[in-house]
Amino acid sequence: MDDTGRIRRPLTPTARRIVFGEPDPGPPELALVSRVDRAHLVMLAEQGLVDRAAAAALLVEIDVLRAGRFAPLEGAEARRGRYLLYEDWLAARLGQRTAGLLRTGRSRNDLNATVLRLRLRRPVERLLTEVLRLQAVLLAGARRHAATVMPGYTHYQPAVPTTYGYHLGGVARAVDRDLEALSAAAAGLDTSPLGAGTGHGSALPIAPARTAALLGFERPAPHALDAVASRDLVLRLLAAASIFGVTASRLAADLLLWTTAEFAFLELPDELVGSSSAMPQKRNPFLLEHVKGRSARAAGAFVAAVTAMHAAPFANSVAVGTEGCAGAPEALEAAADSAALLRLVVAGARPQPEAMLARATAGDTTATARAERLMIEDGLSFREAHHEIGRLLTEAEQADRRSSVTPVVAQEGRNGGLDRLGPTANPERGLDPASVAAATRFGGGPGAPSAIGDLRLRRAEAATEVAERTGRWRTADLDLAAAVAALIGSSGTAPVPPAVVGSRA
Repeated sequence: MDDTGRIRRPLTPTARRIVFGEPDPGPPELALVSRVDRAHLVMLAEQGLVDRAAAAALLVEIDVLRAGRFAPLEGAEARRGRYLLYEDWLAARLGQRTAGLLRTGRSRNDLNATVLRLRLRRPVERLLTEVLRLQAVLLAGARRHAATVMPGYTHYQPAVPTTYGYHLGGVARAVDRDLEALSAAAAGLDTSPLGAGTGHGSALPIAPARTAALLGFERPAPHALDAVASRDLVLRLLAAASIFGVTASRLAADLLLWTTAEFAFLELPDELVGSSSAMPQKRNPFLLEHVKGRSARAAGAFVAAVTAMHAAPFANSVAVGTEGCAGAPEALEAAADSAALLRLVVAGARPQPEAMLARATAGDTTATARAERLMIEDGLSFREAHHEIGRLLTEAEQADRRSSVTPVVAQEGRNGGLDRLGPTANPERGLDPASVAAATRFGGGPGAPSAIGDLRLRRAEAATEVAERTGRWRTADLDLAAAVAALIGSSGTAPVPPAVVGSRA
C-alpha cells in the first residue's frame, strides 16, 4: 500500500522510476552498428565506390533486421562476436561479395570509435538536461528564500548569519562550473571518427564529411590515428561528471542534516520520503542517500577508465576502447539520476524560517558583527574586539553552568552579556541575525545586490547548446532515413519496411 499511516501519498513517479525501476540499457550494439552501416553504404554508393544496386540490397536486409530488432540472430552462437554474426547473416542472405562491401574504406577501429560516440549521446544529453533542471530549481530557490535567515556553518558549528537562498545560490554557482565542464567535454561528441580506418585513413576517395552529417556529427576527425587511439572524450565526460557528483553530494549532505529532528530546518512532503518496515514513526529522506551514492559512480568509472588506459600504446587498443570505456554510459546515467533526485528534493523541501532564525540567534552568530561594531565605535583593533566578545560569551556560558535556569533563560543571559551593543533579537541597532546578513554587502556576501544574476543568462546559453546538438542528431536521423529510401528506390529494390523509416536507433 502507498498509505503507511505515517506517509499518506506515494513516492513521486520520477523518483520511483529512478530508485525502483529497471535501468534502461539503451539501444543494443547492433542497432548502433547498423546505423553506421547505413550511413557508410549511402556514402559509398554516392561516391561510386560500390554498386548502387548491391548497396541497396544490403540496406534492405539491414533494415529488415532492424525492424525485427535483430530477432533472426537471437539464439545463434556468436563464436566471433555479435558483429561478425551479423555480417555472416548478411553474407548468407546476399553472398560474401555483396555483404563484404560493408568493409570498403572502413575498419572495426573507426567503427567502434563511432559506435561509442553514438552510445554516449543519450546519457550525455540526459545528464546535461538534468543538471540544467537542477540549476533552474536552485536559482528559483535562491530568489524565493533570499531573506530566509539561517546560520551559516563552519565545522558543523553555527558561524555567522546567512540565508537559505544564499546557500542555494552558492551551490548554483558551483553547478554552473560543472555545466561548463560537462558542455566542454560533450563537444567531443561533435566529431566523427568514421573514415579513420585502422588509424591511418584510406587511399579510397571516401567522403567522411558525408557520413559525419548523416550520423549527426558536425565534422569528421582531422587526424585518423587520434580518432581511433584516443578515448579522452570518455575521460573528460567522466571527470566532469565526477566533479558534479562532488557538488551534488555536498548539497545532499547539507540537506540530509537539515531535515533531521535535531535541526528541523527543512520539511519534506510524503512524495519525497520513505517509511520503515519496522518503525512506524520514520520519515526517511532516503532520496538524498541515493544522491550521495549514485553521484559517486562516475568517480569510480573514471578511476577504472584512466587506469585501463594508462600506458597503453597510442593506437587502437582493447584496453582503451573497450575495457576503459565499459562503465561510462551507466556512470553518466547515474550522475543524471543524482541530479534528478536532488532537483526533486530542493524543489519540494519546505524551509522552516522560525527554526532557522532561532538557531541563528541561539548560536551567537552575530558575534563577529558585534566585534566589528566594537572596533568601529570604541576604536579597538579587531583582534581586541574579538577577544572582548569572546570573553563576554565565555563568562555568560560559565554563569549558565552554575545556574539551574532553563535553556531559554540561560540563552537570554548569554545575550545579556552583550547588551551594551544592543539585544541580539532587536534589529534597532542592526545586530539581529537578519540585519547582520543583510549588511554583508561586500565580498559577495548574502547582502550583495546579486551574486547569481549572471547565471540565468549562462544557463540559457547552455540549454540552447544542448538543444542545438540534440536537434542536429534528430535531423540527421531523418536525413539518413531519406537517403537510404532514395538509394533503395532508385535501384528498384524492394521497399524499406515502414517500421524503420526515421528510426532513431
